[in-house]
Amino acid sequence: MRFSRPASLLTGCAILALSTSAFAQDAPILIDPPLNPPANQAPAVVPAPGLDQVEPSGALPPLIRPVEEIAVVEPEPAAPPIPAIWAPVPVDASGQSAYGLYLAGRLASIRGDRAAGSEFLGEAHALAPEQPALGEEAFRSGLFSGDLGDVARLTPTVADTPDLAEAGRMIELVQALRSGEGRRSMALLNQRPFAEPFSAAARYLTPAVAAAGGDWDTALKAVDTPPTDPAGLILHQQRAGLLESRRRFAEADAEYKILMAAPGGAMLYALDYAEFLERQGRRDEALAIYDAALTGGNPNSEAVLGRARIVGRGRPPAEPTALQRAADALEFAALQTTAAQSWELSAIYLRMADSLHPDDLISLQLGQALASGRQPLLAREAFARVSQTDPITYARAQVGLAGALDSQGDAEGALEALRRADAAAADQAAFAYALAGHLQGMGRHEEALAVLNRPTINVAGQPAHFRFLRGAVLENLNRIDEAEAELWAALQAQPNDPTILNYLGYMWVDSGRRVAEGAGMLARAHAADPQNGNIQDSLGWAQFRQGQYEIAVQTLEEAVGKQPGNAEIVDHLGDAYWQVGRRREAEWQWNRVLTLEPDAPRRAEVEQKLARGLPEPPPLPDGGQP
Repeated sequence: MRFSRPASLLTGCAILALSTSAFAQDAPILIDPPLNPPANQAPAVVPAPGLDQVEPSGALPPLIRPVEEIAVVEPEPAAPPIPAIWAPVPVDASGQSAYGLYLAGRLASIRGDRAAGSEFLGEAHALAPEQPALGEEAFRSGLFSGDLGDVARLTPTVADTPDLAEAGRMIELVQALRSGEGRRSMALLNQRPFAEPFSAAARYLTPAVAAAGGDWDTALKAVDTPPTDPAGLILHQQRAGLLESRRRFAEADAEYKILMAAPGGAMLYALDYAEFLERQGRRDEALAIYDAALTGGNPNSEAVLGRARIVGRGRPPAEPTALQRAADALEFAALQTTAAQSWELSAIYLRMADSLHPDDLISLQLGQALASGRQPLLAREAFARVSQTDPITYARAQVGLAGALDSQGDAEGALEALRRADAAAADQAAFAYALAGHLQGMGRHEEALAVLNRPTINVAGQPAHFRFLRGAVLENLNRIDEAEAELWAALQAQPNDPTILNYLGYMWVDSGRRVAEGAGMLARAHAADPQNGNIQDSLGWAQFRQGQYEIAVQTLEEAVGKQPGNAEIVDHLGDAYWQVGRRREAEWQWNRVLTLEPDAPRRAEVEQKLARGLPEPPPLPDGGQP
């Protein structure tokens, strides 16, 4: 088959396809127990929709304890004993009980709305602060919702949970920096070494924290890392910036040159060096760096602004603040955790960076981390915060927003976001490609073709993936000859691309235009990507169309094993079973197709096969070279 679904064309444009529960957008439900239960009866547990998905021990709020389980001990002055029965139940000013707020928080989190979950759990803990389990849960939820002030307030409640205690100390340190309490942040850093996973971030923050605390010996300590240690990148960048702040410009320049020579250093921090050069009046050197960053098909938006600033004789950018340097350190920690696909930890670091230095690029990265971590509601909020100051950054955020909306079934909302991205950066073909791909996935083929045929896009030397998408759109419009020409051109540009080989090969096989040639292309595609169930289905269908039914059965069985929920692959396997005389198994597969939500034409075709069996395949025409 060609694709698992048409919208898969969007993956090359960084639109994230995320799955959420069907009720992810529902409003939170508040469920309260009786406000004043009888004196001899604990409040009844009221079941709520969705809680059957949680382990029983996790679903029950920590506020309810049977009388016989409570040990009789002398209460500590700061922590009153937990009552066996809440009478009266703690309620807030609006009459919501701690129990109801707890359940609302749990339900909101289950449904993917961690921001609302954090708010409800925090309110529940405020009503019952003596409940350590509730405080811990509110702390965990708050880490991802971004209310760092509330998380810092809850830090004492997680002192007995090492990982959370370290997270709380890191957030306290960042909050102290933000408040201008440099000595306090230094004291928190020196209290004891941070444990994993926060030790690396603490290392990167040390220069900025030391400078804020007045310890310049530590802040400007020479970087001593081997070339293979990526920590050297951020530590050299931090030292260069702090040297500049102390007016030690020659040493700062030397530090930047070490950074530019390191693997990955220029990619990450060349623009920092260019801005330093601007402040030093070395405009020609800065311009050369900006020009280098603008080569290739994905120009850096900051380089665009920097080049325009120099050409227009604008004022150099201001020297970064101490908080901005600390935010850079946290961004680097987030970059490392993103590379390891530790999305939640990356989001925590980016939340802290954003609290120190709110910035559109940080919001964009935060949205991407949250989307990758399957938190589409929080991702949407982060993407929506990106301003239009930098058109390319704004457009990238709108593409991310489109992915989050599409993952929740809002294809129209995603389309509007992609239109905004395309309009904001009209000279960047990548955003037009994302828009065309989404229109194709929605079945709006004429509109998709109009985007792809713009004079600025349909040009000589255009990337192969543009020609590939245009070919797919033309095929859906039944303009087969034109589709074949575009797909063939794409294949000449990338002759070993398994996606292009699969699409054109399947089209030739399924239409009967060039079955033998298409089968050869599909064999090449399968060899290049043997784990791809769609490509293996295409290969099995080519074997079927060539009359190789026994081997087709084996190939298609393996394809179904890789994608058991794919209606087209299951349908093909049923056809192959029929041709080798395994009629009962064929009918079983066809009946299964009807349970997999096939499109209307396939449903009608399968129902016909169940009623009358499979007709004999038509004879195959000969085909020549394109």
